[in-house]
Amino acid sequence: MAYVIASTCIDVKDGACQDVCPVESIYEGGRMMYIQPDECIDCGLCLSVCPVSAIYAQDELPEHERDFLRANAEFFGSSVTGWGSPGGADARHISTLDHPLVAGHKIPAPY
Repeated sequence: MAYVIASTCIDVKDGACQDVCPVESIYEGGRMMYIQPDECIDCGLCLSVCPVSAIYAQDELPEHERDFLRANAEFFGSSVTGWGSPGGADARHISTLDHPLVAGHKIPAPY
C-alpha cells in the first residue's frame, strides 16, 4: 500500500513531504507533488508534515479524492512523464507537467 497526494496539494507544493521521505518517492509536477506508488515504503512521514493535509493512506482516501490514486500512479506513466520508477527524486525528475485531472482542476474561489 502506498500513500497518495490529493487535491489540497494543487498549487501549494510546499515540499516538506519531499524533504522527509526516506526513499525519495515524492516527485514535483507542475501544480502538485506526486508519490510514486512502487517506491513508497508506507512509512507515513510525509503524512505527518503536510501543512495542507493532502496526503492519505491509500485505504483512507476519501471517496471524493479517489481519482487521485490513479493520478499519482499515472503521472509516472507514458501518458504524462514516462518516468516509470526513477528510483528517487532529484533535479532531473522535476516536471512542469501534471496528470490531466490536476491540469484541468479548478480551485474554488474563496468566499
